[in-house]
Amino acid sequence: MSKQDTVVNDKIITRAPIASACFAGLGQILFLKQYLRGALYALAEFLMIFFVVFDVKNLAFNFKGPIVNSLVGLITLGDAKPHLPIKERDHSIFMMITGLIVLIIVLLYICVYVFNIYDAKKSAKQIVEKNKYPTFAETKKMIHERAFPYIGLTPVVILMAFFTIVPLLFSALVAFTNYSSPDHIPPNNLVDWVGLENFRTMFSSRAAGSTGMNPWFVSFVRAAIWTVVWAFLSTITCYMIGMLFAVILVDKRIKFSKVFRTIFILPYAIPTMLSLFIWNNLLNGTFGPINRTLIALGLIEHGIPWLSDPNMAKVTLILVNIWIGFPYSMILITSNMTAIPGQLYEAATIDGANKFQQYKSITFPLVLYQTMPILIMQFASNINNFGAVFFLTGGGPPYQGLTVTTNAGATDLLISWIYKLTMNTPNMYNLASVLSILVFIVLVPFALYNFTRTKSFKEGEF
Repeated sequence: MSKQDTVVNDKIITRAPIASACFAGLGQILFLKQYLRGALYALAEFLMIFFVVFDVKNLAFNFKGPIVNSLVGLITLGDAKPHLPIKERDHSIFMMITGLIVLIIVLLYICVYVFNIYDAKKSAKQIVEKNKYPTFAETKKMIHERAFPYIGLTPVVILMAFFTIVPLLFSALVAFTNYSSPDHIPPNNLVDWVGLENFRTMFSSRAAGSTGMNPWFVSFVRAAIWTVVWAFLSTITCYMIGMLFAVILVDKRIKFSKVFRTIFILPYAIPTMLSLFIWNNLLNGTFGPINRTLIALGLIEHGIPWLSDPNMAKVTLILVNIWIGFPYSMILITSNMTAIPGQLYEAATIDGANKFQQYKSITFPLVLYQTMPILIMQFASNINNFGAVFFLTGGGPPYQGLTVTTNAGATDLLISWIYKLTMNTPNMYNLASVLSILVFIVLVPFALYNFTRTKSFKEGEF
């Protein structure tokens, strides 16, 4: 091979990306001698073009391929076909899901196409700088060292796209449709895009065509306020009661502290669902053992409406949640307290600080500092604490004049209300999706805050 043959033309820096822009992989094949890489890029574009122009159903090249049909179906959500049997009619929800999947595929392909151009330009610059094309051994080494992260992450990205992003997008898009029973349940009926109509239904203070209050808005305000109050009180009460017992049980003057600690942990060890079912029976207002015992002892004349009065039901939820939740806080705080150096307490004792002053100035600040991220996440998880409400009160008792219309009970959190809207008849999937978007927006900041405080985030390489 002559010296002239080994000289690399620097014009490939412009020609290779232009060729790859005209057709994916063309620059790698024609100018960079990267035949395998170019073939893979070219195959990706060929498949995209084929499924755009080729009608698989009619076996014809008419630009009505699966990709086109799926994207059109995502926009139209189907056409009314009353002359066909129900099973053969367009299913709007399936068309929405299929359209979302195809849309994700198209977006991934666009990323690959753009990267193909960038890769052609970058590879051309490297070839010109070295003034030679890479050998097979060099290409193999490059794949092992540089391409492996991309190869390893590709399956993860694909799985996230189809099993995380698609469900989230689908749940959000339902909020902009009229997907509800009995008039808009496919395949018997089509689902239509309605824009922001569901948001107006949920958040408008006045009912459409009426001067009275919108029952959906009233139910939303009550459920939202109670959700925040519940999340705050259930988090703080469990944390403070847990800290109280942790401080008491680490005191050396307490005998058999391990026995007591084991007894207090038992409620946390028992499945929460079973505990709540038992409490539901114990607190029954008519024949519950607690009311019957109090009446037998002459302490009350009539049964206490633990679960049948709206306000009393909320108090009961908080109290039962303390019984179930404080052991976790007690264990967490106890473990943090054991990490506090004993020299701090010795120095405080020498300075004349009593037990309360030591707790106020040493124990509480240090423990709170260590457990604050967990406390924040407990608050966020209590916003979505479906089981505590559903298995104890079922979201009840009902609000007169509201629950029949909106399905929202006095103790319903937003999450339990979403469940009722989707599972009870009539099914209001569209309005449930509106609430889901709201809950998602509220919870994301808590998750991001907690994640940004982790060691992996602070020390990771991005």
